[in-house]
This record gives sequence, C-alpha cells and structure tokens, in this order.
Amino acid sequence: METRVHAEVVEWLEERQGRFIAISDEIWANPELGLAEKKACALQANELARDGFTITGNIGGLETAFMAEWSQGEGGPVIGFLGEYDALPGLSQKNQCTREPLVPDGPGHGCGHNLLGTAALAAASVVKAWLQHSGMPATIRYYGCPAEETCEGKVFMARAGAFDDLDLAITWHPGSVNTVWAGSSLAVNNITYRFRGRTAHAAANPETGRSALDAVELMNIGVNYLREHMPEKARIHYVITNGGGAPNVVPDDCEVWYFIRSPERQQVEELTERVRRIAEGAALMTETSVEVNFLSGAYNMLSNQVICEHMMRVLEELGPIPFTEEEHAYARQIVESFPRELRASILTQEKLPEELIDQALNGDVWPIRDRGDVMPGSTDVADVSWIAPTAQLTTATWALAIPGHSWAVTATGAMSIGHKGMLHAAKAMAITAVDVIRDPELLRRAKAEFMEATGGKPYRCPIPPDVRPRTPGVQTAT
Repeated sequence: METRVHAEVVEWLEERQGRFIAISDEIWANPELGLAEKKACALQANELARDGFTITGNIGGLETAFMAEWSQGEGGPVIGFLGEYDALPGLSQKNQCTREPLVPDGPGHGCGHNLLGTAALAAASVVKAWLQHSGMPATIRYYGCPAEETCEGKVFMARAGAFDDLDLAITWHPGSVNTVWAGSSLAVNNITYRFRGRTAHAAANPETGRSALDAVELMNIGVNYLREHMPEKARIHYVITNGGGAPNVVPDDCEVWYFIRSPERQQVEELTERVRRIAEGAALMTETSVEVNFLSGAYNMLSNQVICEHMMRVLEELGPIPFTEEEHAYARQIVESFPRELRASILTQEKLPEELIDQALNGDVWPIRDRGDVMPGSTDVADVSWIAPTAQLTTATWALAIPGHSWAVTATGAMSIGHKGMLHAAKAMAITAVDVIRDPELLRRAKAEFMEATGGKPYRCPIPPDVRPRTPGVQTAT
C-alpha cells in the first residue's frame, strides 16, 4: 500500500471533519424511525448535492432512500458506500454518561446509525475529491438507505436494481473495537399473521364467538414446538401486536409479528412455509381466518474475503484511535451501569480477551475474529453482498462490552468518542476505495471470489413483487 496517497486521503478528510461531525450530530439530535427519516435523508442529500453529486430520490418506492453519484472518465469501477440513518424506539438519551432520556420513551440512535451514514457519506465525498485531484476514472456513489433495523431499505432498493451495476460495495458499523467483519449473518423473513374471527360477549354468549386471540396463541404454541425440529442456529421470535381490547369481549381481530431467521436463505424459506402451515392449523382449530403479510426479508451476509483482508491491512496502517483520559473516564461511568457478568458474557460472545473486562474503552486494532462464523442477527447489507462484492468494518464508537441497542450506545453518539470512531471508519473506507481504483487486480480478485461464492447465479429478491413498503411508524430491532 502506498502511504503517500493514503496520507492525502486522511488529510483531506481531517480538513473537512467539522462538516461531517455537524451532519452526524444533527441526525443524532433528530432521531427518526425506519422509513420516516425525512430530515436525515434531506440533510445528507442536500449536502452531497452541494458537493457536486447527482441525486436520485425515492429509490425502490421508498421516500427516504436516495442515491448520490459522481463520475469521472470512462472505464473506471463503480464503487458504492452504503449509509444508514434510522433510529430505534425507546432509546432517547441525553448527551451524557448517565442514563436520562431526552424524550421519555422517545427514539434514539442506540445503534449509531447517525455515525454510520455520515462516515459513509464522508468517505464518498473524500474519494470524489481525490479523484478530481488524480484524474483517474471512476464512479462514486453514496446510498442513503432507510430502515436497516427492520431489514427493509436495501432490500426494496435491491429489488429496484439500485445496486445491479456496482463493482464493489463498502460499508461499516459502529461498535466497541476496531476490526473488520468477515463472517456471515442470519437470513430473515419479517412477517405478520392477522387472524379474524367473530366477536361475542365473553360471559353472556361466548359460544357464539370465534377468538382471533385463541388463534394467535395456538399458533405461538405450535411454533414453540417447532423449535425442536429446526436448524440449530435458526431463530424464531415474535410479539403480539394486537391481542384484543377487553377481557370480556371475544376478540375478532388479532395479530402476531414474527421474525424467522436461519444461516441460509433457503432454510428461512423452508421454515417460513412450516410456520405458515402452523398458522393455517391454528385458524382451522379456532374457525377463524388468517392473513399472511410479508413485510420484508433479507439474505445471509456474504463477506468478500479479498476486500476484507485488504481493509484489515488499512486499519492496521491507520493504527489505534487515540482516546483521551477524559474519554476513558466518560466510558467508565457508562460501563459501571451494567453488571460485570453481563459485560464478561459480551466479551466472550465477541471473542475478545476476558482481561478487557477492566477496560471501559479500547482504541486498539483487533484481527479478524469472525471468519466462518454466523452473527446472531440480520442485516439488509447482506442482500447487497449477493449482488456485488461487499466488505464492512467496525470501529470503536461506544464503551467496551456494553449491550448494543441500548441507551449507552446513544450516549456516545454525539460526543468525541463517537466522532473519533466515525472519522476513523471514514478514513479506512475511503483508503480502501482509492486502493481498489488504483489496483484493478485487487478488484479482479474480489470479483472472482464473488462469482465463485454465488455460483454465478443472479440475485433473487426475497420480497414478492406485489409487496409494497409498509407505512412508517412500526419498528423492531435487528
């Protein structure tokens, strides 16, 4: 790797860091749930338009999805940076190290997506500046992707062909250490089952009623018995979104919401069919009807090892994040809010040394630890990874060994810990893209690996053609 070019990229990014921090903090201060990220979408799109990018909105029929593109010359690669900006419900938190919501029960960036989208935007902007300076041909894109938490945004965008001509996709995710993710994730289907029966007075004439709630509960019982007979790493979980209105009224309209996950897409499809049959059986037993509403689905992640290895070398070249004593003290107050045994279990899950339990913040660079593993969660980045070679990294933006999707993540999202991790990620992603542009052989090897991994088969979107994006306002965590 050529450090002179890398130094130029880092210098240009650091010169513009105030602009990027301001964007991230503005999104943090105005958290919006999936598919309702109107402020974040407009803020980022307008910023990139001022920077000379061409903006295409309403990608895949999603009001808060957009693509920003800048191109120079002919014959160069098309490189996309994937950004997100949706918040999570109930994770509002003041910009401080003790728990206190800004808005009771309000949304907050408890997954760091204000940082995620802004770092990807920053990388796209800086690579564009480098291209103008170097004169090399390439097309740079930033994708503003909504509703990652429900695995929707990128999947609807993929169905619309937004990623079809990409040569490479690069992204990242906030976290507690600096490393590259080279493993997989669980494929998922996101489905509601709505039962309709017949209402009645539950005391006076219950025999005339047909309970939709009975159907929901019988379905859940059937699915719980299914757990013994499904792949070991599969996961099925649900919430009852509507269980009726009053105990003395036989409910005629009830709904349960399921996530069905497994390490392989085909396994998810097979499990979904078995769950559907259980739902139909529950309807038959209760003399009700069932309506199956497919909300979204996503693939398992296909990490490109060629780019992952190169990105790892970039992180090693950049070195640790230099956190200050004040930042360590801030993180220390956060981690003291969580039981020691919980933090120890998180370190074990993340394959980090147990002695780190006495640290609150870690800026070191860690080797790849998840190659061959399946992350016990899902992401719509996975769908992009089946369309083009895709790689992602993570950097330290929150305290060490704390739960994700918690107030403690929100608490570092708009202060120096989050800012430093965000800028570090932007540097690593931008340098990786510049190296790919300068080294066609690197991209050729990445594409060869991708073709072997996919068997040359085209991507098939898991969302049926007739399914439209849902109405904003409903949210769950990945």
